[in-house]
Amino acid sequence: MTKPAPASLFAAEFLTHVVELGVEHIVLSPGARSQALALVAAELERRGDVKLHVRIDERAAGFLALGIAVESRKPAVVITTSGSAVANLHPAVLEAHHAGVPMILVTADRPEELREIGSNQTTHQHDIFGPAVRLSIDEPAPVPGSTAQRRGTELAELSYETATDLFAPGPVHLNVGFREPLSSVVEVRELARVTSSQDSTAKGITLALERGPRTIVIAGADAGPRAEEVAHEGGWPLIAEVTSGSRYGRNLIPSYRELLANPELTSQIDRIVVFGHPTLSREIPALIGDSSTGIETIVVRGSAPEGYNPGLNVASFVNEVVVEDGDTDRDWLGLWIVNGRDAFERYESLAIDAALATAPNVSASRSESIEEKKAFLAAELAASRVKISRELLVDALWRSTWPHDRLVFAASRLIRVADMFVGGKKIRVHANRGLAGIDGTIGTGIGVALASENALTRVVVGDLAALHDAGSLLFGTQEVRPRIQVIVGNDGGGTIFDALEVGQSASPADMDRVFLTPQNADLAALAAAYGWGYTKVATVSELERALTGAGDGPELVEVELER
Repeated sequence: MTKPAPASLFAAEFLTHVVELGVEHIVLSPGARSQALALVAAELERRGDVKLHVRIDERAAGFLALGIAVESRKPAVVITTSGSAVANLHPAVLEAHHAGVPMILVTADRPEELREIGSNQTTHQHDIFGPAVRLSIDEPAPVPGSTAQRRGTELAELSYETATDLFAPGPVHLNVGFREPLSSVVEVRELARVTSSQDSTAKGITLALERGPRTIVIAGADAGPRAEEVAHEGGWPLIAEVTSGSRYGRNLIPSYRELLANPELTSQIDRIVVFGHPTLSREIPALIGDSSTGIETIVVRGSAPEGYNPGLNVASFVNEVVVEDGDTDRDWLGLWIVNGRDAFERYESLAIDAALATAPNVSASRSESIEEKKAFLAAELAASRVKISRELLVDALWRSTWPHDRLVFAASRLIRVADMFVGGKKIRVHANRGLAGIDGTIGTGIGVALASENALTRVVVGDLAALHDAGSLLFGTQEVRPRIQVIVGNDGGGTIFDALEVGQSASPADMDRVFLTPQNADLAALAAAYGWGYTKVATVSELERALTGAGDGPELVEVELER
């Protein structure tokens, strides 16, 4: 009987053991050099030990793995062949690095003797991701016998525990040289579930917070519920970005920009406690970075490697905070809540009431007067035909999303509108804010949807973000098609630049040419090409019907917006 190839022995033990440690998803892009890994992944899927996702585009595969980890809190294994396939993972690796998202990358390579001699599909893959990975190993080609299996076990444990480190999770890169034969028949052993050796009780640095100092709690991207808990325990105002996972509770101040730009309020702040990574406003880093204020800033380290430190003005970095016993300063909290409510109502009045000025008088529908009833019906018809603004779009999305649903925003204009406008609601919201790039948003959302299984996932993107990641719309005929809606706010280009300095300094022609980059892509044809359902909406009533009528498979909803 022919002995199994070393490549297959290594692949069988590495993948089996990493699944035993906790990996539930493998994302694979096909290739010849990585064939041993692919065949083992297929066998593990066949036995029901793992969920396998096959993508022909490595960039889409990387962001798919990112979304899976964001939702499941566990790393997915990403498998690629050699050459440019590895480089295509870089955008997702950078996002995972800066956002602290676990990921295990296994890239196949030529063995040492075939490198740097002009071999086909060969480049320098080791350390290709630089400091963006927590661990980078250039593993020599597996050797015959039990050594290949033993090494597979060792690297599985090292990769998994590094990627899921309690205080610094992130991507790890295992680059493996494979010699021919590149695969063979191999026995893939049965799983024996094991427990990670990491101490889940480790707490790091914990700081006790006195109640006395006038404090505000700021929750940035992926801050999680702890920020709301601390604000509630301390009786302090909570400023929570829309992607924080903390935007709810009695202490929430939704329209915070106006308040943080008001020196009468900010001059009274003694202390700021930051969770997560604030990225959606200029007011937050400006306030923290101003050394003249004398404000003490404490950053509760999340999973990202870089501490949030505007102006290098942060006093301390800790892993956890606890609130000491004492009396709550109700006047301090009330000051922010009252001002925040006033600001929110002003913005809501400008953004929504103006658009719905024709809203019908409900009491008229119950009137005995025929004329009043006719007037009600006419007003109701007019309201249903109101054109969709960005504010009305995010309002409808926010109202239509339930706690068991998922919402994913691109780094487009709409996420900022949502952050300025929507109120408090305890729902799971994500955006790739590690680097705040528009790339990979659809792929990330699909990963979230696949990992959340029965939940409805809505991905909110601008037209350019959608087109930038159109490749992620592709599902092979054997792939799981999750319940997902991609909501495309189509205003014909990158209108986010209109609100920046360049909007005032550039000529209209230059603005269109190098910033707006107008497009007239046919999104209906794009959806049809990839086998997605498609709906185009122009009015509020059409939008609400599309959102509430979500089906069981992938759908693209195009929303007409004005520039």
